[in-house]
Amino acid sequence: MEHINFLAFAMPAFFLFLFLEYKLAERKKRPEIFNYESSVSNISIGIAERLINLFIAASFYQLYYFIYNNYRIFDIPSTIFVWFALILATDFVWYWYHRLGHEVNFFWAAHIVHHHSEEFNFTAAARITTFQAIVRTGFWCILPLIGFHPSMVITMLIVHGAYSFFTHTQLIGRIKWLEYVFVTPSVHGVHHASDEKYLDKNYGDMFTFWDRLFGTFQEEEEKPKYGLTHPLKSYSFLWQHFHYYFEIYELMKRSQGFKAKWNAVFGSPANMDQDIRPILEKRFLQDKANPHQRLRFKNYLYIQLGVCTLFLTVFTYYFEYLNATDKVFVLFFILITLVNCGALLEQRKWIYYMEYARIFIVTTYFLYVENLISFFFVPLAIMIFAEQLFSLSTRYQNVVLQLEISE
Repeated sequence: MEHINFLAFAMPAFFLFLFLEYKLAERKKRPEIFNYESSVSNISIGIAERLINLFIAASFYQLYYFIYNNYRIFDIPSTIFVWFALILATDFVWYWYHRLGHEVNFFWAAHIVHHHSEEFNFTAAARITTFQAIVRTGFWCILPLIGFHPSMVITMLIVHGAYSFFTHTQLIGRIKWLEYVFVTPSVHGVHHASDEKYLDKNYGDMFTFWDRLFGTFQEEEEKPKYGLTHPLKSYSFLWQHFHYYFEIYELMKRSQGFKAKWNAVFGSPANMDQDIRPILEKRFLQDKANPHQRLRFKNYLYIQLGVCTLFLTVFTYYFEYLNATDKVFVLFFILITLVNCGALLEQRKWIYYMEYARIFIVTTYFLYVENLISFFFVPLAIMIFAEQLFSLSTRYQNVVLQLEISE
């Protein structure tokens, strides 16, 4: 579990590098690299993944040790040559996990979130979901099964993840000679592109020779257009996580016979009916009437993300020492805040009631800590009274949900 404490500093480090990238983009006069709404959405998803993984990361580690202790095929020593072999093996496993993540609907449902963003910068690297973490853990289990010690595997996965973070930027141009061996930002940018010639290319995370070997390498030629071929029409935190599962379910309902239903789950995303997503978006989402409208009170979103980051950093560092009540409180508080962020970006009016829910969770938690839980109705009564007396919902909509026209 010491790895979890170490990861407490991952979020502050992320924001430090993000700040440096943003300032460098300003200096190079490339404001198009960053988009306010997309960046907020990317960061929100990254925070959620770090948060939820705290509860299951230990299970990942325990699974590696269980497989190694009971089923390992070889006893592989820890030598410099073995570490080098592990680097290659880790990226080889990643290549096939990543490739299947694009070629199988069930895996693509977990991975698609990483490709939603139409911007390509460090915030896009944060778009990892817990579903994706669970799926790729199944692939990583091959390494301790072969005989690599779990401590080596865990260390290498941290190194591997850190390397891939720095390949999500446009501020480093092509380095052609390096691309013969290593994945560069240019190489990985091609992977994030929606241009037809770039689709399903460059699956490697550290090395390019897997793609060259299996015929999936593509160097950057024209400037990529980032995102999905059919962009998602929502910044909703929940919709971004679950929309493709809904699409698979809808395709299963349309399919006749076992084979067709099987293909709906494990077939290729290329065969997904393209009319399903617009139907579901019309059913579950409010259309963006004006894509050039933005929240006027952006600082409110910055504050929420800042609070989430602070909570997550402290929570991660002290995770081992907190009881179940503390953990559940922080989990729900951060998740509701992240849902709020997505709802704010889309100017959802029901967010106002989510604000009350968040206040109620906070007050109930502190009453529980002080053994005063029987008085939980008091803050509830105060909130109802304040709403009736001061018309807070109207004030909230006029201040927080005010819109401005962006250029």
